[in-house]
Amino acid sequence: MKIHEMKLPHKIIIGEEILQSLSEIDNRITQSKRVFLVTGPNVYDIIRPRIEDNWRQNQEIQICFIKKPDLDEVKRVENISKKFKPDLIIAIGGGRVIDIGKIIAYKLDLDFLSIPTTASHDGMASQFASIKGMDKPYSILTKPPSIVIVDLNMIVNSPTRLLYSGVGDVLAKITAVKDWKLAYEARGEYFGEYAAQLVLMGVELVKKNIQGIRNGETESIRTLIEALISCGVASGIAGSSRPCSGSEHLFSHALDLYSKSIALHGEQCGIGTIMMSKLHGLDYENVKEILKILGMPTKAKEIGVNEKDIVKSLLKASEIRSERYTILNEVKLNDQTALRLAKDTGVC
Repeated sequence: MKIHEMKLPHKIIIGEEILQSLSEIDNRITQSKRVFLVTGPNVYDIIRPRIEDNWRQNQEIQICFIKKPDLDEVKRVENISKKFKPDLIIAIGGGRVIDIGKIIAYKLDLDFLSIPTTASHDGMASQFASIKGMDKPYSILTKPPSIVIVDLNMIVNSPTRLLYSGVGDVLAKITAVKDWKLAYEARGEYFGEYAAQLVLMGVELVKKNIQGIRNGETESIRTLIEALISCGVASGIAGSSRPCSGSEHLFSHALDLYSKSIALHGEQCGIGTIMMSKLHGLDYENVKEILKILGMPTKAKEIGVNEKDIVKSLLKASEIRSERYTILNEVKLNDQTALRLAKDTGVC
C-alpha cells in the first residue's frame, strides 16, 4: 500500500500587534520551562519590548543571536541548544533565522514556533530549510513549524526590498508547477493537482494586489503573506518542494554557485521565472511587467552579473538536482541557445 504523508503546521496566526500576546496564543509557550530563542541582534532590539511580558518568572530563556547564516553557524547554535536542553524552539527574524531555528528543532525533535519579521520567501511555514555551506545548494527536508505567528505590523514596516523578494518567490510558482506537471508527463512522477492549484491561486491573488503591495497597503501585504504561507503548506501537502521550486530555482541556486550576484533569493527567482516562462511558452512579458511595477531587477546587470554568468548558470542549473526533471531537461541548452534565451527575454 502506498502511503502519502502530509506534514503541515498545526496552527497559523496572522494579526496586528500580536507579539506581546504570544503566551495567550498558544499554551506551549507558557508550559515550556526552557525556551531557546533564535533571533538577530537588530531584530531583538525591536521586538524585545513587545515580547518580554510573555515569559513566566520561572521560565528559563536562552537567547541565541545569529551572526552569519551558514553551516558553521548552524553547528554553533546546535551546540549551544544541546547544552541548554530546551523543550521549545522559537525563531524570530528573517528567512535565514527561521531556517536555522527549523534545523535545530528538527535535530532536537522539538516543537518549533516560526515568527517571521519579513516576507522575503516561502520558508516561514514549510518543512524545508536552506543554509549556505551545506552539501547541497538547495533546500533540505526538516520539519514544518508547529505554529506560524505573523505580526502584520512587523512585516509592513520591514524593508520593501525584502517584501518584493517575496513577490518574486511567489511568481516562481508559475514555472515550478509547469516543471512539476512536465515531470509527471515525461517520467510518471507524482503530481498533486490540489497543491499545484493552491500555489497558482496565490500567484493570481498576488498579481491582483501588486499595486497595493507597491503602495504598502496592509491588506495587499497580508495577501502576499498568506500566499507565501500557502506555498509552504502546499509543499507539505505534496511531500516535496515540487509545487514551489522548479527550473527557476535551479537557475537561482546556480547563480549562487557560479556568480557574484548581489540579488536576494526572490529577485534571482524572478529573473529565472522570466527565462523559464519563455522556455515553457508562457507569457514571460507579464512576469517582467509585474517585477517592473515593484522596481525589481529583470536584467543581469541589475543584480551584478554579466552574460557569461547568466549563460553558465543556465547551463549548470539542471546539474544542481539531477533527479529533478524540468524544462531544462527537455530543451538541453548550449552556449548559443542559452545566450539567445537571455537576450530574447531582455535579461541580457
